[in-house]
Amino acid sequence: MSDGAATSALPAAATGRSRLRDWGSALAWPLASFAVLLAAWEWLVPLARIPEYILPVPSAFFERLWTDRAEIFQHTLVTANEVVLGFLMAAAISIPLGYVIVSVRLLEKAIYPVIVFFQLVPKIAIAPLFVVWFGFGLFPKVLLTFLLCFFPTLVASMTGFRALDERVLYLTRSMGASAWQTFRYVRVPAALGYIFSGLKVSAVFAATGAIVGEFVGANAGLGYLLLRGTSFLDMPLIFACLVALSVVGILFSYVVDGLEVLLMPWQRKG
Repeated sequence: MSDGAATSALPAAATGRSRLRDWGSALAWPLASFAVLLAAWEWLVPLARIPEYILPVPSAFFERLWTDRAEIFQHTLVTANEVVLGFLMAAAISIPLGYVIVSVRLLEKAIYPVIVFFQLVPKIAIAPLFVVWFGFGLFPKVLLTFLLCFFPTLVASMTGFRALDERVLYLTRSMGASAWQTFRYVRVPAALGYIFSGLKVSAVFAATGAIVGEFVGANAGLGYLLLRGTSFLDMPLIFACLVALSVVGILFSYVVDGLEVLLMPWQRKG
């Protein structure tokens, strides 16, 4: 290897080590915080003589999570399926609709107030209607998740597509760019940051929609398992389900963050 190649390889190796340290630090601090919290919880609950049917210690519900892992995993898959389907449906409809509404001013005046009106209707309050209309199957949970995710993504998409300076569009036209080229290489990259902000908010609402739908009427899913645990005051089972639901939410948020890094490489650090 020549001196020049060796010299250029050194910064790349240093950058790689720096990224590993950043990732390690990003994981170590939250894990350490959770470890301290759980240890304090494990110690303080018996000290305060709080009975298990009110607040179990972490060792109790983690043991339950392990012993009932097969059942909890099956119900977790049901809830995760509802979360993913509702979220993807909302993204697939709201992002293109946001672009269309911004592009056609008449549609913005005619449709957007109607969308805002339906957004003001509390989704959780109408969840029982979905059970009456569509039964206890998958669709009402996916529909409720979709409705909770739709509006934040739509508003973020409209904001992103509006954020582009009109002078940039004039410049692309003067340079002979087609409408598709302008959309692909100018409008979409400029809007992605706003769109992902809306998607991150929707990712939080997605799990809420699925669980509420299961609370109203279901025979499977973590919401159903939570209701079953509540009926028998089975607190270790309830907290085990909450841990499983938290894991689903964390993994889903990381997937959205990963897509953001993949689709927006210009924002990567280092």
